[in-house]
Amino acid sequence: MKKFIILSLAAAAMLTACDNKKAEEEAQQQAALQEATKQELTAAVQDRDQLLSLVNEIASGMDQIKRLENILSVSNGIKGETASQRAQIEADIAAIQQTLQQRREQLAELEGKLNKSNLTNSNLRKTIETLRAQIDSQSAEIETLRGNLADANQKIGELNTAVDSLSTTVTTVTDERNAAQDTNVQLTNELNTCYYVVASKKELKDHKIIETGFLRKTKLLKGDFDQTFFTTGDKRTMTSIPLHTHKAKVLTNQPAQSYQIVDEAGQKVLKITNADLFWSLSNYLVVEID
Repeated sequence: MKKFIILSLAAAAMLTACDNKKAEEEAQQQAALQEATKQELTAAVQDRDQLLSLVNEIASGMDQIKRLENILSVSNGIKGETASQRAQIEADIAAIQQTLQQRREQLAELEGKLNKSNLTNSNLRKTIETLRAQIDSQSAEIETLRGNLADANQKIGELNTAVDSLSTTVTTVTDERNAAQDTNVQLTNELNTCYYVVASKKELKDHKIIETGFLRKTKLLKGDFDQTFFTTGDKRTMTSIPLHTHKAKVLTNQPAQSYQIVDEAGQKVLKITNADLFWSLSNYLVVEID
């Protein structure tokens, strides 16, 4: 009997020890589960915060896209837009595209974490889907902007070609006009060029401007006379010719009513009173002085 009692007590002690060990293991498991849940909760909160940050970044990205759309629509009507401004817009578009790709990758990473987590949050999943749709929409907007910019650049290129062509035409026409004006000036000057000589009879004969002989009529400007002996003048500005003598006569056929020979300070001066009439018969004037 005594032996049975001892065995019973030993068995009870063993059961008690087993129960205590089981309770301890269960407590450890419960603590581990709580710790794991706490870590998942912390991770879920971090993921949520990242999503909220991503929401703000995507909203900011849409503002950037709208700003570029406004710049592009306004600049298309500005003639003074430079190539550097276009290049800046292209750089901005490329930067936004790169940023959108980075956000798409961040979103995929968050979604992967959420799928691996034991915590199920339908709101987070809806937010991810909404953000993905917004990123896709912004990507489409950027592609549209890139297309608009390419069209604008093509139009600018066509306009530049047209401007270059017009500039060439204008330059050609301007050159032709200037040449015509120069020719006109030259012809006008030639038409108004006159030649005169004031010299003694001997000098006139020596330069073959007149030919005389015994009982022979004087010939004027016949044959090969010396052109260099004449002074060149302009009919439009020449109104008088100093003769530097006390006696002078006009040998060429200028109309008598178109000029006068007057005395000034004891010297003869030829005054042209009607230039058109004076030069109407000849561009040469020969005055003989003693």
